[in-house]
Amino acid sequence: MSVWDDVVGQPDAVAVLRRAATDPAAMTHAWLLTGPPGSGRSVAARAFAAALQCTGSDGETGGCGRCRACTTTLAGTHPDLTVVATDKVVITIDEVRDLIMTASRTPSSGRYRVIVVEDADRMAERTTNVLLKAIEEPPPHTVWVLCAPSAQDVLPTIRSRCRGVVLRVPPAQDVADLLVRRDGIDPAVALTAARAAQSHVGLARRLARDADARERRDAVLEIARRIRGVGDAVLAAGELVDVAKAEAVAATAERDAVEKAELMRALGVQEGDTLPPRLRSQLKQLEDDQKRRATRRQRDVLDRSMVDLLSLYRDVLVVQLGAAVDLVNAEHDGAVRALAADSTPEQTIRRMDAIGVARERLEGNVAPLLALEAMTVALRPQG
Repeated sequence: MSVWDDVVGQPDAVAVLRRAATDPAAMTHAWLLTGPPGSGRSVAARAFAAALQCTGSDGETGGCGRCRACTTTLAGTHPDLTVVATDKVVITIDEVRDLIMTASRTPSSGRYRVIVVEDADRMAERTTNVLLKAIEEPPPHTVWVLCAPSAQDVLPTIRSRCRGVVLRVPPAQDVADLLVRRDGIDPAVALTAARAAQSHVGLARRLARDADARERRDAVLEIARRIRGVGDAVLAAGELVDVAKAEAVAATAERDAVEKAELMRALGVQEGDTLPPRLRSQLKQLEDDQKRRATRRQRDVLDRSMVDLLSLYRDVLVVQLGAAVDLVNAEHDGAVRALAADSTPEQTIRRMDAIGVARERLEGNVAPLLALEAMTVALRPQG
């Protein structure tokens, strides 16, 4: 057993991080882990943090996976580990200032104070500039581990002060093997889920364990066959947005209610009482944070739907070009071949481009329904 067991398909990255954890000459104070969604950036960051804190077991150091330091770090409960994994649109400047204060403290029990920022690309330029000094000249026992999809997603001033480690998309079979080993998933189901998730470990695990998630994905892929005209396209866009809103509400409603109840108790307000005017700003701040979290969730659901559609048209293009590669959506072989027969490779590429443009618009805060309608209209048969 090792802390690196769940970092699948990343032998080169693991070798670099493992060596840094055991060899002071290979260690540095700031790291930037990059890789596409699903490559395991956050898993690698936590494994690295555990390896840095590892006190060793049976003579093994650098992430034995059995000592208390390893297990508490992987669980996120080690006192000298701080992880920022925002579920809002951006990481705020106040959150970063809190991080800097934390980073300045001496480790209480571990070898290092490790600060992991899982979504470094969600910091605005002003926020990143606040972080710059802390990364450039950290205390001797503080280590920063930033994660982002690519080095270009963080400011040049930040990446120039970090050592970069690039992760790749792991092979689907490696992800499937992890699901079988860790979650006891049937090998055939695990491989199908890993391919459908395009090797995104978290999504593959959800697809393998949740039949409803598989049904929702199938419904998204079915949209490609249902769109025959502009009317169908508009209805399909509305359906995608409604489903994303519903999933966002379902995912956040219970947490929102708990947070509100905890805040009211902290403020000394009983259930049913009127909130005094002087305390309303604190409630409004919480509600604003919750709205941002729901917005992020909705965008993530919509983006996942578009990635699924992209995978379908990728398969269509594979069939049209006669490429000797496996289909991502092998279980939808009939639909893929029907779409391939009804269009040309050029049309398929235009459809993929339209999906890519919609993703960019959504990230640029365009109204989701407008972005999705433009996309679905472009997916209709062109004759």
